[in-house]
Amino acid sequence: MSAKPWRSVLYVPGDKPRAVDKARTLGADAVILDLEDAVAPEHKDAARENVRAALQSRWPCPVLVRVNGLGTPWEHADREMSLLAGVDGLVLPKVEDARTVRELHLRVPLWAMIETPSGVLHAPEIAAVPGVAGLLVGANDLARALRTRPHPERLPLLHALSAVVLAARAAGKVPLDAVFNDVRDPEGFARECAQGRTLGFAGKTVIHPGQVEAANAAFGVTDAGAQEARALLAAWEEARAEGKSVATYRGALVEQMHVDEAREVLDLWEATRQDSTL
Repeated sequence: MSAKPWRSVLYVPGDKPRAVDKARTLGADAVILDLEDAVAPEHKDAARENVRAALQSRWPCPVLVRVNGLGTPWEHADREMSLLAGVDGLVLPKVEDARTVRELHLRVPLWAMIETPSGVLHAPEIAAVPGVAGLLVGANDLARALRTRPHPERLPLLHALSAVVLAARAAGKVPLDAVFNDVRDPEGFARECAQGRTLGFAGKTVIHPGQVEAANAAFGVTDAGAQEARALLAAWEEARAEGKSVATYRGALVEQMHVDEAREVLDLWEATRQDSTL
């Protein structure tokens, strides 16, 4: 069975009904209806009702809700609404330790936001908690907490980004890269997507409809890439059928890890093609 792709995960403010409706049509692999940072305190209750209404109808992709954080006046109402409305998962901001996650006893997958130094240091334990589906980097808050300066290659954050990927992959969970703030800079967004994929992220959280297609392309598989994976697998199977202990493809040695990677590529390619036909 093909793996679920998480190439693009679109944040949508919960207090913007028109934006929520439009999000259904944008082709994101998942949508996060946001009740936290994107919603002003005076609009929290209205946003919660908007999200409740949006969850009553069918979506073409998984829908997560980013609830307000622990200790805020809205946390319990946000979680109760989301769970009763049938959300596909909850996004919890500023997760800093595994104990907090364990004590929630949720009935849906939890996506933990890693956006503080403590969260980065405890990411392995957080990712290992049963019920945690993935880790999302919150780079804006993390950069502020670390007192870093902006850098086009995110140099001050590279250690933290890699630490989140390492923690998620070690636990078999999904790592999602942080948002790119400047929606007027598509070239910069494309560079950051390429960097995120190089670091090992499965996809990118995005904040603008115009970023969805670029993220899908950056974290997806082209037809040419799928064909290359098929050819490598064919060379592997041919060598095995001939009783050879070693397989080569394009002059390079093929080992089991290359075979596994090729199969993952085809799984992702097939999953994204299936989604595009729905």
